[in-house]
Amino acid sequence: MTNRQWRLASHPRGVPDLETWSLHDAPMPEPGPGQILIRTQWLSLDPYMRGRISPSANYAKGVSVGEVMQGGGVGEVVASNHPDWKPGDIAEAMNVGWQEYAVLTPDLPGSAKVNRVDPALAPPQATLAWLGMPGLTAYVGTLEIGRPKPGDTMVVSAASGAVGQIVGQIGKLCGARVIGIAGSDEKLAWCRSVGFDETINYKTTNDMAGAIAALAPQGVNVFFDNTGGPIHDAVLRNLAVAARVVICGRIALANDFEQEDIGLRASSRLIVTRAMIQGLVVFDWWHKREEAMSRLAGWHREGKLITKEDVLDGFERVPEAFLRMMAGRNSGKQLVRL
Repeated sequence: MTNRQWRLASHPRGVPDLETWSLHDAPMPEPGPGQILIRTQWLSLDPYMRGRISPSANYAKGVSVGEVMQGGGVGEVVASNHPDWKPGDIAEAMNVGWQEYAVLTPDLPGSAKVNRVDPALAPPQATLAWLGMPGLTAYVGTLEIGRPKPGDTMVVSAASGAVGQIVGQIGKLCGARVIGIAGSDEKLAWCRSVGFDETINYKTTNDMAGAIAALAPQGVNVFFDNTGGPIHDAVLRNLAVAARVVICGRIALANDFEQEDIGLRASSRLIVTRAMIQGLVVFDWWHKREEAMSRLAGWHREGKLITKEDVLDGFERVPEAFLRMMAGRNSGKQLVRL
């Protein structure tokens, strides 16, 4: 048997395409002492991966040409040299990679930890979405940095995405009035169906700053920014006094990774509003994972957290799914089912 892998063929300059990765047959891996071998069932596609394939990765080591593409996944244990794991167990980890089989080391700490999945509690792929890294991102970004209060106005960009859809619902649980920004009427209808109060289609709105001002006449108290770019500038023009801005992602600029992010110079506005802007890297908050998963699972059981998945079937479609997600053609969390 062989192990099919998607490896990085070149570092893209600008928008990646299907030729950015190449498909290879590798020998079947074998687990060493304290390790397990999993057969991958689900792969996660996330915006942070774009930074990993830049020649100058940002906050973590990137993928070198010829290496297996990084990414999280869920799989069934097929062989184990670890006393706490047996064949048939289901494992989730951030370092599965784009491959059909992966060797994992359960005892590694932090974000490299292998997590046991109980299919009785939630579908296994949920651990790649609301019950995993995107859920933790939304949880800590909203509650630890954004801190919405009852009566606050909160704006979420990329509101229908894996993180944004959760952020908006947590904001509502905190008593905020939530405005979602996305790029299609279908996505915005989904946001409203899960509790967002107002929505803006950035693709059909000529004056974003004016549209935000009309919906938030007293200013924006919390801004959860998943996009960067012109949407970021438009919201910053509308900040309220003591606003909190969470910089989570810049997918609008991800394909210009090597370029400077030049837009509104907001220093004067920040002085007037005394606003706080903080960047969010979820791996800094991994110690909050158990707390976050417990509360997210509780909200889900109570019907207070509803999420959507966008699933493509087949290992051959992994690069397609990544490009689909980066272009904003997905609706909800982008996954591939092997």
